[in-house]
Amino acid sequence: MKKYFVLLVVLLLSNCHFAIAQKDIPDRPSPPKLVNDFTGILSSAETHTLEQKLVTFNNETSNQIAIVIVNDFAGYQKEQYADLIGEKWGVGYKGKNNGVVLLVKPKTETEKGETFIATGYGLEGALPDAVLKRLVEEEMIPFFKTDRYYQGLDHTTDIIMKLVAGEFTADEYLGNRDVLKGLFFVFLILVLFIAFVYRKLKMANVKVKNYSSGHHGISAMQLLMFLLEADKGREKGKWGSFNSGGGLFGGFGGSGGGGGGFGGFGGGSFGGGGAGGSW
Repeated sequence: MKKYFVLLVVLLLSNCHFAIAQKDIPDRPSPPKLVNDFTGILSSAETHTLEQKLVTFNNETSNQIAIVIVNDFAGYQKEQYADLIGEKWGVGYKGKNNGVVLLVKPKTETEKGETFIATGYGLEGALPDAVLKRLVEEEMIPFFKTDRYYQGLDHTTDIIMKLVAGEFTADEYLGNRDVLKGLFFVFLILVLFIAFVYRKLKMANVKVKNYSSGHHGISAMQLLMFLLEADKGREKGKWGSFNSGGGLFGGFGGSGGGGGGFGGFGGGSFGGGGAGGSW
């Protein structure tokens, strides 16, 4: 009997703690909206553009991405705060649990900036922690470091939408980024080699012959510039799908076009998945 009494007390205390925690979290926005900036870091135009993009994505796929920007985490760790918002607001839909909370605390003169992306149970396959970690560190924080919060949020949500919609898989995203780094290294070696050859040719006062015409020569510097431009074109063509505004969901960046307003959150749940970072 005593054992059951202790268990009951523990459960009651746990429920009380959860209720207190819920009070520290902002109430679900009314009227409902997906972009909630409690700091004023975004302009009204930027907020509207992001809102329209996320509403369109919600209407077309039923997946919900909520952007929440706050001045502090009310004493919680960023991952706890993001999960509590997701649970209290019900981001995503009940049964699907297909919500994302993108939490940001901007950097100030006295405190570092922090961010965390939390996912509902239903999106942990499309957005595993390894992908979210790379999104935070390589796609979003570089913008935040230069106070370009809108650009960072716009770019990162574009990639999240493409991953969730299946335009490319998590493995493809991770693999492509690694390949891109490898190609950059090879390209750098090529540039250094061409620069070395050019220096040698210049010292010898020799020109590289243009064998296609048989009449004119091109300097090594012209050859270098040609290769640079060619490589730039190849890189843009192959990796353009990761650029903000590119690919299937490029149109979501606009502020116009039908679809209506946001109808509200659907009661999704969160299971602790996600990743974050600071700057």
